[in-house]
Amino acid sequence: AMIYSAVAGLAAAGLAAHGAWHRNSAVFGPVLTRLPGDEPVVSITFDDGPNPRATTRILDVLRREGVHVTFFALGRHVERWPELVRRAALDGHQLGNHGYFHRKLHRRSPAYVRDDLTRGTEQIVRASGVRPRHFRAPHGFRSPWVTPIAASLGQRTVGWSLGVWDSARPGADVIAERALEGVSAGSILLLHDGDGYDPDGDRMQTAEALPIILDGLRRRGFRFTTLPD
Repeated sequence: AMIYSAVAGLAAAGLAAHGAWHRNSAVFGPVLTRLPGDEPVVSITFDDGPNPRATTRILDVLRREGVHVTFFALGRHVERWPELVRRAALDGHQLGNHGYFHRKLHRRSPAYVRDDLTRGTEQIVRASGVRPRHFRAPHGFRSPWVTPIAASLGQRTVGWSLGVWDSARPGADVIAERALEGVSAGSILLLHDGDGYDPDGDRMQTAEALPIILDGLRRRGFRFTTLPD
């Protein structure tokens, strides 16, 4: 019996770790990780913006290409550059909440999480008039109460199918290559138009990769869509 309870305890601990650290784990509540159906569609998402250089360039590319994406905007960056978030909304993009501080939420109290998500929401609403319908946790890290708190704010928790480590700045060509190799029908692609820790962080490689990604996916017959509510 002791062995059994030790195994059960380890299993529970393993499950909790999976729930905390795995962006797509359903242990702590449902997460949107890919688009429903098997159509050749892809959803492009950007985290940690806005950023004056990269977000401006990305918005210009998207406008020229007629593509709509989802920006998971970070509250404290929204507060600094509200006009970029306003422009994203006016250009027809979807705005998602990435919280305010960009601190990992899996070890934070319910009160902290509620404050972080509420502040993030308020900044987006103040900048754009849009109330976000989606939430993505920094790094995807969650606890049992993150998804319910997001839901209480009217926000569906979103993970991603494909990350390409663009934040490590491996070069625009490498970022594009990883995206084109990894995308499949229904993929939610994670890119970054800002730096969660440094408001002035450089995300120009991602901006430069974007036209290559859009062109390559179109050639392969993909269409672009925003996230379902």
